Amino acid sequence: MNDGRHVIWSNDLDYDDWKDDLEEQYPELSENERIVLMYEINGDYLDDERSNLDIQLSRPILVVGDLGLWNGRRMGYKEIQSGNIRDCLYSDTDYVTWFVDRNGDFRCDAIHHDGTNHYLYRVYKDGISETQIDNLKEKIYYGKATRADIVRVTRRLGDDIAKVYGFPIPRQRQTAVPER
Repeated sequence: MNDGRHVIWSNDLDYDDWKDDLEEQYPELSENERIVLMYEINGDYLDDERSNLDIQLSRPILVVGDLGLWNGRRMGYKEIQSGNIRDCLYSDTDYVTWFVDRNGDFRCDAIHHDGTNHYLYRVYKDGISETQIDNLKEKIYYGKATRADIVRVTRRLGDDIAKVYGFPIPRQRQTAVPER
């Protein structure tokens, strides 16, 4: 993909991308039946990706959300307590695309009836205190968290994911963060 994204899984599908293979393999099916089959096959691929990304981390995963709600955009967060990357691959929205961006961040664009949510998945760094975590969550809750705030307390997941799929991502700059 030319924007530097490495798509892990998406259900925002284009039948034209699947058409030739499906017509060859299932000539007896109507186009509508092949479209239904396309979504079924793609759904099975999601289970495969969950298996591929069964990566247990040492801390919970923080999901930072830029939420498109009926009354405007809001910031929010949730935690994936299991600390397993596979548990990021669940959504209750209509269309979803999980990807690693050019900066090595694992992200998701989730489209629903009110708009689009953008999720950033990060894991808490080892050695970070509960107070630092609580302060970050408070900043996110009030919409005041900056990229620097998030990077200070968490690390990206793209490095773990890139190892599974073998794609390159830029090395992370090592910045000295003063202790507080």
